[in-house]
Amino acid sequence: MQRILIQLDTDPLPSSFDRVVAIDAGVEQLFSYGGVTPQNVEPLVHGAMFTRKDLRFTALFIGGSDVTAGEAVLAKVLRTFFGPVRVSVMMDSNGSNTTAAAAVRAVARHLPLADVSAVILGGTGPVGLRAAQLLASQGATVRVASRSLDKAQAACQRLSRSVDAARLSAWETGSSAGLAAAVAGVNVIMGAGAAGAALISEDQWRAATGLCVAIDLNAVPPAGLAGIEPTDKGTERQGVICYGALGIGSAKMKIHAEAVRRLFTANDLVLDTEAIYQIASEIA
Repeated sequence: MQRILIQLDTDPLPSSFDRVVAIDAGVEQLFSYGGVTPQNVEPLVHGAMFTRKDLRFTALFIGGSDVTAGEAVLAKVLRTFFGPVRVSVMMDSNGSNTTAAAAVRAVARHLPLADVSAVILGGTGPVGLRAAQLLASQGATVRVASRSLDKAQAACQRLSRSVDAARLSAWETGSSAGLAAAVAGVNVIMGAGAAGAALISEDQWRAATGLCVAIDLNAVPPAGLAGIEPTDKGTERQGVICYGALGIGSAKMKIHAEAVRRLFTANDLVLDTEAIYQIASEIA
């Protein structure tokens, strides 16, 4: 039987990026739907559930630029399944799960995650939240930083539902003093802000005593962490190991493709943040 992937995208036009990765991962038939919502997804899921004898060969991929919308679609998909009548599903809206997994695996190449003290600048966005979740779940101490302390506190409260709240703290970076305090004493700085958002100057992040790893996930100029090149991939800059967005991107693509391939090994997989990280830990 041919491997069929049904792409459920919450944007009006299904992502061409996700379609290319699916084909390169060995998908033989790709059905792409845009404008998918919790209200209209059920018949698409039923079409996957009730048409083939071996459900391993049909899978769902939830994408789109809005992570909250993708989470809502995933929740509806899981409620639509019943008993053994289900297919595997992967959720990677805005590439948030695969990017966060790749970034955390980059940290793990250089430091035991249980020994990590990290600050995530722009930590209230979709990638930042997932990177914080993964780091904390592996024993790291994580500072979730935002220009707004209220947003950082809300993010920590949300994360505490899935990880030990004692490993999380909220920090504001709206002031120079707040930013300096947020990065002081950490051994990992990760920039996960919006595209083109400058988060910290090179002098400011270099002033963080004990810093070992710096990761900037912003591929759109200007850099989130000034002084880090998008192509940096384990590049040492004055004693600090640096990764840029493209340097992380090669691992992200590998993880994304492997996760799509795994969808067709069983009919009951749910590849969310933690499950995708498990795949990443095996291959990256």
